[in-house]
Amino acid sequence: MAGTRTFSIIKPDATERNLTGAVNKVIEEGGLRIVAQRRIKMTREQAERFYSVHAERPFFGELVDFMTSGPVVVQVLEGENAVARYRDVMGATNPEEAAEGTIRALFAKSIGENSAHGSDSDENAAIEIAQFFSEADIAG
Repeated sequence: MAGTRTFSIIKPDATERNLTGAVNKVIEEGGLRIVAQRRIKMTREQAERFYSVHAERPFFGELVDFMTSGPVVVQVLEGENAVARYRDVMGATNPEEAAEGTIRALFAKSIGENSAHGSDSDENAAIEIAQFFSEADIAG
């Protein structure tokens, strides 16, 4: 599959409910291919670096605590216009506003525990992918 790449995290609220396979099914049915995937326990340092753009915001500590509270699944997704496509597949941040059939409409518990992260631009996707994967880890 030709196209671009984006980065995804299946968050602790989804992994604790054993929803990795269900989320992956929605991703694949949405036209994206999972070309790298790893289940990890994110360290505090990794979470703080990953979310550093939010460091001055009042929710930063809570976000870091949540992302380090349990295992996550980090992924590289590939497809046509992957960033925009995955954002559509995830649905709105607020699950009450997410379109039917999206990851967040199906699985999110709340705005904070919304089951998935996806890159917001091609540039950020490249930065985020590089934080967790080398090119050798990605099997397209």
